[in-house]
Amino acid sequence: MRYWHPFTEEAIEQIKRDGITKLVVLPLYPQFSISTSGSSLRLLESIFREDEYLVNMQHTVIPSWYQREGYITAMANLIEKEVLKFETPDKVVIFFSAHGVPIAYVEEAGDPYKAEMEECVDLIMDELEKRQITSPYTLAYQSRVGPVEWLKPYTDETIIDLGRKGVKSLLAVPISFVSEHIETLEEIDVEYKELALESGIEKWGRVPALGCEPTFISDLADAVIESLPYVGAMAVSNLEARQSLVPLGSVEELLAAYDSKRRELPPPVTVWEWGWTKSAETWNGRAAMLAVLVLLVLEVTTGQGFLHQWGILPLVR
Repeated sequence: MRYWHPFTEEAIEQIKRDGITKLVVLPLYPQFSISTSGSSLRLLESIFREDEYLVNMQHTVIPSWYQREGYITAMANLIEKEVLKFETPDKVVIFFSAHGVPIAYVEEAGDPYKAEMEECVDLIMDELEKRQITSPYTLAYQSRVGPVEWLKPYTDETIIDLGRKGVKSLLAVPISFVSEHIETLEEIDVEYKELALESGIEKWGRVPALGCEPTFISDLADAVIESLPYVGAMAVSNLEARQSLVPLGSVEELLAAYDSKRRELPPPVTVWEWGWTKSAETWNGRAAMLAVLVLLVLEVTTGQGFLHQWGILPLVR
């Protein structure tokens, strides 16, 4: 993993111990972006250049796989199951929420993320339509940080707007995530659900992340097998399967094509922000809790303070 154990560097050391000579690099992001897959590719590029064992390692990268039939089928299966739990499935708005990226990546650097995301949603809805599910749908972007403009529409603003328009049933679909983590369990399940209910939406549902869904896992395995003949080859786009907007290629080829300017990437977690922000609110809360804890310790150890004066704790004589 990029930001926790096993880190990329740890996996690379295991690869060397195992004597591996050919690699298929499979980022677990359905859609390609400079800020997600590109971050991992930058790290691999650096490691490959500095390590004699890896410098000539034959490899290929599967940059994105949002268009694969198995992935689309697995997503449609999960969505269909949750839609049918509502009393009136045809009135449920299917709300695709994707991780956002700075808009400059798309408009200035040519990041294909937005185009791939929109194509992905269209493919999923086409599959659902074949199953007679014709619910309205929308796509928005979450998790923006910092002062720069990110891809729009924003998830929070879209939820409020849907409430104003009278939408009463909403099914959230985490479209750019394949596992459960803070952006699904906290941001979607807690923050956005609360916002939806406050905005007048009465029925809320959420599609689980793919996780180890059998159709999805089997399709990823097939993707790796299909790419094996191209390990060590130049970028290719002539596979028989439906292709993504970004073809197979090496780390160097993909970075040269989509990350030549090497823009500064947003951090995975915002440590601190000034002003009235979620980050500031979190740190303010932690500081307040620490202050309360210190005062409580002083009260107990000295026998004096507000709690004793108010009679909550007995006075020490």
